[in-house]
Amino acid sequence: MTQDSFHFDTIFRLLKQQMATYGQPIVSQKKKDIPETPFVTLISCLLSLRTKDEVTAQASQRLLTKYHTPQEIVQLTEQQIETMIYPVGFYKTKARRIKDISKTLLEDYNGKVPDDFNELLSLKGVGRKTANIVMVYGHKKHGYLPIDTHCHRIPNRLGWIKTKTPEETEQALLKVLPPKYWDDFNDLFVRFGQTICVPVSPFCSRCSLQKYCKKIRVLTSR
Repeated sequence: MTQDSFHFDTIFRLLKQQMATYGQPIVSQKKKDIPETPFVTLISCLLSLRTKDEVTAQASQRLLTKYHTPQEIVQLTEQQIETMIYPVGFYKTKARRIKDISKTLLEDYNGKVPDDFNELLSLKGVGRKTANIVMVYGHKKHGYLPIDTHCHRIPNRLGWIKTKTPEETEQALLKVLPPKYWDDFNDLFVRFGQTICVPVSPFCSRCSLQKYCKKIRVLTSR
């Protein structure tokens, strides 16, 4: 299939229009009283894994308003970090990871978050999704596609790709999605997946993409 047959231009234009009324995902939001740095993006992303956005936002605010550098984080005990980030999912594991990563950044990277994708992957607890998010939203780099559950589900539902895992989706989209859409992709599709194209019984009656969606594996809709 050609790129024209996927209607990328039309779909991204319609999504931008429809999503303009919805808030941004937590990792791309500007946070009150918290500086916008690669480290803040990294920690916010780690907190967000398997956690609802509103819970992540509150935890990020509690922790990162006062402690937003590796130097400040390593002065805290794991128990102090746990208290500030609770009730994010796996808060005990995340508290340990946050402190360990902060130590590694200080010992190996002069307190800076590396702007090399493979170096990010070498940090314990950092997977492809987190590394991509840090590159895009933390370092403002182009050429990366952060893939979460929404970014995996929706392109398959639209019929753009046929993949089983987010990792497969990333590689498939890099081949079919033109680079000019990469910077907007995660932000738009996360919002779209949280509000309209939800996992179970999506709100197809509200969707601006109905004409272009193959509704793969959609059994019921609203």
